This record gives sequence, structure tokens and C-alpha cells, in this order.
Amino acid sequence: MSRWRKTLIAASVGSVAALGAMVSSNLPASAAPADLEVEYICKPTGSSSIVRHGPVRLVTYLTFDTDLAVGGPLNYTWKLQYTGDGSRLQSPGYFGPGGEVHAVGNLELKSNWMGILQPKGSADPEKALKPDYELGLPPMLNDPGLIDKPGTIKITPKDIDLDFTPPDSSVVINDGDDADNPSDMQIVYNGTWTPVGGRPSSEHHVHNDLHETTELNASAELTFVGTSVKYIGPTDKDAGPVNIYIDGQKRATVDPSRDGNDNPVNDDLNGGKALWVSPKLTYGKHVIKVENASTKPAWLDAFEVSTATEQLPTGFHSAKCTPASPPGSIVVTVGQGATSPPPTTTGPTDNPTTTPPTSPTPTSTGTPTNTATGTHSPSPSSQYTHPGIVIVGPGGTSTATPTASTSATPTVTKYVRPQVVKTPKGGVNTGEAPDPPMDSGAYTLIAGGSAMIMGSAAGGLVLWRRRAAHAGGVK
Repeated sequence: MSRWRKTLIAASVGSVAALGAMVSSNLPASAAPADLEVEYICKPTGSSSIVRHGPVRLVTYLTFDTDLAVGGPLNYTWKLQYTGDGSRLQSPGYFGPGGEVHAVGNLELKSNWMGILQPKGSADPEKALKPDYELGLPPMLNDPGLIDKPGTIKITPKDIDLDFTPPDSSVVINDGDDADNPSDMQIVYNGTWTPVGGRPSSEHHVHNDLHETTELNASAELTFVGTSVKYIGPTDKDAGPVNIYIDGQKRATVDPSRDGNDNPVNDDLNGGKALWVSPKLTYGKHVIKVENASTKPAWLDAFEVSTATEQLPTGFHSAKCTPASPPGSIVVTVGQGATSPPPTTTGPTDNPTTTPPTSPTPTSTGTPTNTATGTHSPSPSSQYTHPGIVIVGPGGTSTATPTASTSATPTVTKYVRPQVVKTPKGGVNTGEAPDPPMDSGAYTLIAGGSAMIMGSAAGGLVLWRRRAAHAGGVK
């Protein structure tokens, strides 16, 4: 291929690339989000809080989307992190895998919108827990609200509430001081009790052992944290009645010598039976006590504690995080949205794209002329009112004043993308791309036409040269 032919083809390709660059340069830039950084100090509020050894400090990053329009969401994210090497949230006890740390934030809304947003998040430890094991934070809080009207919204972060819910599971506490028992869930015996070990597995006792007493009023009690508890022991034809108390209040008397239909049993230490199951209790700390109500034998094999909470915060392990200093605010402005159809007018306006009516506009007689008074939004610089506030708002709005007619005429308002005009410490500047020039369409057409002409010329020269070479007339 000759050098001049390559030059023509390269020029054609370059023209097309230039055309693409001109088109892409006219695309507007999206407004950047607005950020706030707020430090928090967390202190215990529950009776067995996950804040166990001094205050816990957090740093949070609240980010709001500034491209807001009616019909869209109030998009934001609220990230939580530990700060420094200080205290952390810690497990308040022994729990299996599946417990959750819950966080509920509070965002105050003012101006055209009033209320409180409460974004939520949770973290799920993947391992069994022991007291003082470090707990993770929910990575993010989010709960976007739907924007149903234009206006301004002043958003201020408030307190964050933390809590821990254990897994929906149960744990068996054996009658002895076994290594499997949590150290904070040991059975306390009062009176004379005799441990009986080495029982055959056919009797189905927990760990093949149990405790026995024949002393009147001898008791055994367990302090536990949960929502219900079972008393586990054997049925036996020689057993006597046992009184059961929850938190010092008598709840039942059971007789292991009789079955569920109150018929005598013919058993000899038939173990592993749930002799009594408590009703559902409020999640928290409770005490169960079993007491021998006669001088006949009574046995205790184990207690089974349940922590079923439906994974809902209970307040028992709660903590409250408050801002370390007065937080800043973000003010965003919600526009009508780019998808809304533009209003039509019946008179001249300051919008050069508005088409005037083709027929004369009738005028009223004998009636004073009515002139629609438009409002002009303050410039972004005039909206800055406090060093702790980020203003996110549109540019100035232009308003048309239509001529008098027999019917009211709407006002034409030009909306532009919101922008941040002042950012405090911890914020970021946002902005918008400049409006394209009014004649950008003409430049685009010229560039496209030039590319087509140069491409056609190159193609014609190549075709002419091939025909001449075929005829032998060109060397």
C-alpha cells in the first residue's frame, strides 16, 4: 500500500475519533457525594452490656448522594469503624455461633422534611463466643427513604444504639463441674447431695452421671441468661415430688414416679427425661431452683438453657454511642427530576427553546392585568449559614413572567444538577459540568459531515487506483 493512501485512511480514522471525542466532551459530570465524619463514644446501658471494660470509641463516615430528584431514593451509607487501639465491643458470655451485633442509627431530618431515619445493620460472629471475645461492628447502616416532594432537607446524625442477640440455640448444663459447662453457669447445691457416676449408657443420663438426695428441702439452683430452661432427670418408681422455682417464685411441683397421664411408672432410673419445661421468659438473667419436697429420692441430671430470641434486640446487652462533639449537618435540595415533562407557556419567556404560540393570544377586557410573580432561589453562596453545615443545592432558578391572558400560565423553571458550595472539615467538594454551548449541535454536525466526506474521498481514490492498475494505465 502506497504512503499517500495510508495517509488518507489515517486522516479518515482520525476524523471519526475526533467526532467521538467532541460528543463525549459534551456529557455532563455527575455530582460527587457529600461526606460527614463523626466520632462516637459508646457506653453501657444494659445490665450485661457488650461494652465491658471502659468506653468504646468509633469513627463513622456518613455519605449522601447529591443527585436527588422527586420519585427517587434518599441514598446514603453510614460506615462504622473502631478508632485507635482502645476498647472493643466484647461478648457478654458463652454463646454458640450465630449471635449478632445490632446497630440502629438516628438521623434527624428538618426543613421541608421532618422526622427521624433509623438505618440498621448487623454483624454475625462465625464462631462460638466466650466472655470478652472481641465482637465485630456492622460494616454499614442503610435504610433509604423515598423522596415524594421537592424541597430542602437538613440531615444531622444523632445517637447510635448497639445491642447483641445470642443465637437461637440451647446449651446443656450437666449436674457436675464438668469442663464443658460455662464457668458462669455452675449449679449450686444446698443440703446433702450425693454424686452418682459411672451409670450404664442404657439409662441415658447426661455424661452417665447424676446427683441424688433424700433430704427434705435439699435444693440445687442455676443462674442463667436465656429465655427458657428445662429440668432434666430420670423417672423412677421410688422417686418423690420436687418443687420448682423461677426467680424465687414457685412455678410447679413434679412427681418423677408418675407419667404424663398421672399413672405410676415402672421405671428404675430411666434418665434423660425433660421432667419440666419453663414457659417462655423475657430474655435476661434468671434463677431456677429444684427442691426435694419429701424424704424420698430426688435426682438432678442437668438443666438445658435456651436463648431463642428470634434475633431481635432485647436491650439486655445494649450500649449507646453519642457524638464526641456536636456533629455537622448536610443540607440537600431535591429537584423535580430530569424525567419530568417541561411545562408549556402561552407567552414569551427567558427560555430560548420555548416555542411561541402560533395564534394570537386573546386578551381580557375590563379586567386588571394579572402578572405572575416568580420567585428566584438564592444563590448557593447565600445558603451557607453555619460552619458545620454542608449545603447541597441547585443553581439559581430563572423564572418567566408571562403576559396577561384569560387563563393563568405556568412558570418555567430551569433545574440544574445540585452542587456543594461549602464543605466543612471531613467533607468533600462536589460540583457539576458546565452547560454545553447552545451551538454544540452545529459543531457535531460539521464534524460528522467532515468525517463522512474524507472517508468517501479516501474510498473513491482507492477504487480509482484499482481500476487504473487493472487497465495498466497507472504505475
